[in-house]
Amino acid sequence: MNLSTYYDELTAKLTIKLRELLKTLPPFAKDFFRAIDSTTQVRTRIAYAYDLRVFFHFLIDQNPVYRNYSITDFKVSDLDKIESVDLEEYMEYLKIYVSDENHQHMQNTEQGVFRKISSLRSFYGYFYKRQMIEKNPTLLIDMPKIREKEIIRLEPDEIASLLDFVEHCGDHLTGQRRVYYEKTKERDLAIITLLLGTGIRVSELVGLNLEDIDFKSNGLHLIRKGRKEMTIYFGNEVADALEQYINGSRSHIIPREGHENALFYSMQRKRIGVQAVQNLVKKYAQEVTPLKKITPHKLRSTYGTSLYEETDDIYLVAEVLGHSDVNTTRKHYAAMSDTRRRQAANKVILREHPDHIKNKK
Repeated sequence: MNLSTYYDELTAKLTIKLRELLKTLPPFAKDFFRAIDSTTQVRTRIAYAYDLRVFFHFLIDQNPVYRNYSITDFKVSDLDKIESVDLEEYMEYLKIYVSDENHQHMQNTEQGVFRKISSLRSFYGYFYKRQMIEKNPTLLIDMPKIREKEIIRLEPDEIASLLDFVEHCGDHLTGQRRVYYEKTKERDLAIITLLLGTGIRVSELVGLNLEDIDFKSNGLHLIRKGRKEMTIYFGNEVADALEQYINGSRSHIIPREGHENALFYSMQRKRIGVQAVQNLVKKYAQEVTPLKKITPHKLRSTYGTSLYEETDDIYLVAEVLGHSDVNTTRKHYAAMSDTRRRQAANKVILREHPDHIKNKK
């Protein structure tokens, strides 16, 4: 299976999932999803579908007019019956509500509320633009304010500690735990080194095939968002970790049918998944930096911030990370780094040392 085939199959699975989700929405919603098909990725449309389903369940649960509705009873004309005050109540509802899918309490952060209101605004905007509804109350409410989050990244000493830990944490293990560690050590070290050394997305990493690596040029062939093909380059540390894994533990794996060309394998001898990579990064990182919640995306942030600090070239960082808008890159990576803030720690003296006071007398 080549890289293109992998993404084709993944897109097909996600498309089938989206079609099933659309069956749980009002029939007229299909018009909206058909309209955005060429301008959005299927994962984005799935997220829209989940968000909109929450909105219609809110109306059924909280609005007496729709108490006896099922979600497929809604018509496009019902959108015109919603006032801005209803949407303000919806924003309050989103902070905590009971999921219709698993009947568990769900909580949204500011970002979660913002995304769901953005989805609803796009939904309303489509039907308003096409004059299928007479008003758009989503334009009359204030969007939730998003507080800027500090970029969580690893410092250089933490990077070294993480890689050392992956390489040697099994030295004192025994029995089955030692066996498992030895089976996965080279793979895990290659994965974490690759994430730290290139800043690729975890979705890009799991889609890699063996033939996507060119050790002659230290190049990595990727299919990025929007099916854009691109070659990025890696340094010798990444090359060493990849070669050690490929020539070592990977060469002993007999892959399952259909997974023969995958670069990274799970213990089931299948192409490794996103969740498995997230779990292994979390497992190692929490032992080295317990106060930081490190994910594959945080390793991407670490690479992006380090590259910007080394080159001071925001356009290079944007290109390597695969950002379509350099403003996205500037927002995330051109801020003052944690390293500089740490320099302020000992600049303000709260209380002079007693010995220093004696000397002054």
